Amino acid sequence: MFSGEQYGKAEEAIGHYCSIFENARVIYLDHYRPGDNEPEGSVRRAEFEIGGQRVKAIDSAMEHAFTFTPAISLWVECSSEAELERTASALGGGGSILMPLDNYGFSRKFCWVADRYGVTWQLNLR
Repeated sequence: MFSGEQYGKAEEAIGHYCSIFENARVIYLDHYRPGDNEPEGSVRRAEFEIGGQRVKAIDSAMEHAFTFTPAISLWVECSSEAELERTASALGGGGSILMPLDNYGFSRKFCWVADRYGVTWQLNLR
């Protein structure tokens, strides 16, 4: 749910994610219309796919006591160091690095980033 300062950015984020990952695609994107309970044009329902995993997103203009948190993150298995580094750079740009690219024992190369929207991603080299 894109709310608070991220409100209205669901469609932009989906486009950003689909530009980063090969074989990513938008399955559907539905906007609020005049007279709906949210501002017209914001994302009512969206579903997109990254690496065969379907992800849903919405915009919510309502005030909430929560936002995105690292307690839940998307896990991505990368097949090469080049893919891992490219993906980490693309997702981390404008965001923050929670764990930089390194060998943490459980993986020979891993990183954890929060993207510019606050969504967190754990990226692992297979």
